[in-house]
Amino acid sequence: MEWIHDSLPYRISDSVEELQPDMIIALLKSSYWAAERSEETIMKSWKESLCFGVYSADGLQVGFMRIVTDGATFSWMCDVIVDSGYRGKGLGKWMMAVLVDHPRIRHTSIYLGTRDAHGLYEKYGFVRREMMVRSTARYLLDNDD
Repeated sequence: MEWIHDSLPYRISDSVEELQPDMIIALLKSSYWAAERSEETIMKSWKESLCFGVYSADGLQVGFMRIVTDGATFSWMCDVIVDSGYRGKGLGKWMMAVLVDHPRIRHTSIYLGTRDAHGLYEKYGFVRREMMVRSTARYLLDNDD
């Protein structure tokens, strides 16, 4: 699917074929949550995910968002990022509006773990709650014989 912004020269697409791996890697490597991921892990992570790219009028990918979902009961939103040179234009808000209305996941509970931008997410119905997480990598390291 594709969305064209009413007043800005940007579009969003959920087509995996349009994703620009080098740009996504650069964006995620600049983040606090994915800076340590390998390029291989970053690229593998979107293979089974619902991904959204945000593109400028000249075709440059300036934003990315990834959703892990079973398509029936839950969705996990992750890797939401807009290039620093394109922030403050309302692209994050537009990404959230597209996400919460996407036909593949709008009927699911959408989860998110983040340290920032709570105000943005709350505008789209997200509520702050505690979550428990099991990190396989940490478990393996702590229990290595």
